[in-house]
Amino acid sequence: MLQATLGSQLFEALRIGFGFLWTAAWAIIMGLVITSLVQVYVSKERMAAVLGEGGLRGITKATLFGAASSGCSFGAVAIGKGLFKKGAHVVNFLAFMFASTNLIVELGLMILILLGWEFLVAELLGGVILIAVMAVIVHLTLPENLFDRVREELNERDHEHGVSEDPTCGMEGKDEYSIVTDGGETLKFCSEGCMETYRQEAASTGGWRDELLSWGGWYKVGNQYRKEWSMLYKDVIAGFLISGFVIVFVPQWVWNTLFLQGDSLLVSAENAVMGVAIAVLSFVGSMGNVPFAVALWGGGVSFAGVIAFVYADLITVPVLNVYRKYYGWKVMAYILGVFFVTMAFTGFLMEQLFDALGIVPNLAGGQTATEQTYFELNYTFYLNLIAFVLSGFLLYVYRRGLGAPGQYRDPVCGMRTGDDGPSVTHGGETYHFCSKACKRRFEESPGEFEQIESVASGAATGGHEHH
Repeated sequence: MLQATLGSQLFEALRIGFGFLWTAAWAIIMGLVITSLVQVYVSKERMAAVLGEGGLRGITKATLFGAASSGCSFGAVAIGKGLFKKGAHVVNFLAFMFASTNLIVELGLMILILLGWEFLVAELLGGVILIAVMAVIVHLTLPENLFDRVREELNERDHEHGVSEDPTCGMEGKDEYSIVTDGGETLKFCSEGCMETYRQEAASTGGWRDELLSWGGWYKVGNQYRKEWSMLYKDVIAGFLISGFVIVFVPQWVWNTLFLQGDSLLVSAENAVMGVAIAVLSFVGSMGNVPFAVALWGGGVSFAGVIAFVYADLITVPVLNVYRKYYGWKVMAYILGVFFVTMAFTGFLMEQLFDALGIVPNLAGGQTATEQTYFELNYTFYLNLIAFVLSGFLLYVYRRGLGAPGQYRDPVCGMRTGDDGPSVTHGGETYHFCSKACKRRFEESPGEFEQIESVASGAATGGHEHH
């Protein structure tokens, strides 16, 4: 009997988790496609130069740059480090991180679908207020010379270890993803995707309209789309599955114990503080915390607690550990303190504002997660169908290398590459690779990629030449 009950609970947890994922899939895919188009075709001047300003103008630009970037917490932190190293003001690089995890398209669509328009408004308005509150706190509390010393130490340490930034995204470049330009400069990239992006930009011709009328333009978008997914998919899947298990297995008394009940200011403040604290310990960052927020909302947690939880993906334990490795314990503690107060206060403020306007959503007004039927022939099905076709098209263009720069096709990752990259001769054929990493993988098990390359080459060229 117990086994049957446990089995049914496991099934229900998975049904809810995958149901949430199914409900939000089209929003995530469409959001990532829009983000990819923005990343590829919105011209960006060198961010660090304009983010050195400490005033309103610098914060505004940091916010816009962040909103136009991808929504991965770790990616935001890594890019923020690169901006900080190059001279970005402390307030601006922190504002960039807030915007890139709270004001992006895909996150907004997910919140709208899973939590409702009230939460979307609170996320967008709250994202701006978060940045404003953070800026005030930093200007009032910033320890003198702390960040200047850390910036110098960071640059010295990276210089000693030969660390250089990826010119396409600002993240840390790696030796295996490096190319030498015509001018003799060695550029290092964080991944094959970013190295490919650089090659695309170097080979680019015409404006974005011309690009989107060519295979090469869509190849760029496909490459960026694949990069976005590679950063986010673990957080997204984990967040949806965890939310299902939390809804089914966490009893109501746990929420009632952690979060005070009632309508007073004290209750609102406690819920906001506890929402941030739960986020810190949840290990779920980026967009994965939205379905987790649905579980909190279903458990009776107040509006302040839920929206504060959603804000807090930049201070989960894994992200805090990245701050520690980059900047040391003192700066990590300072960022944690500033972000914690900012997120809790903004969550509290949003509830008071929405309460005054009479638009706090009614928790008892809709179906619970357990009562909902997720897989039906409705608008979600058709939107998902369109989104999956679009996703498949972009990945097909990327995998086939349609319009990609480069004469040869890397048999390991499918990228296009020229004859100046690593190569190896096997079975009388010469194979060209985009990086040393792909070359090593091929050498470890050439048989695994030989056949794939033959088929791809034959399909693309009508023969067996490795193009």
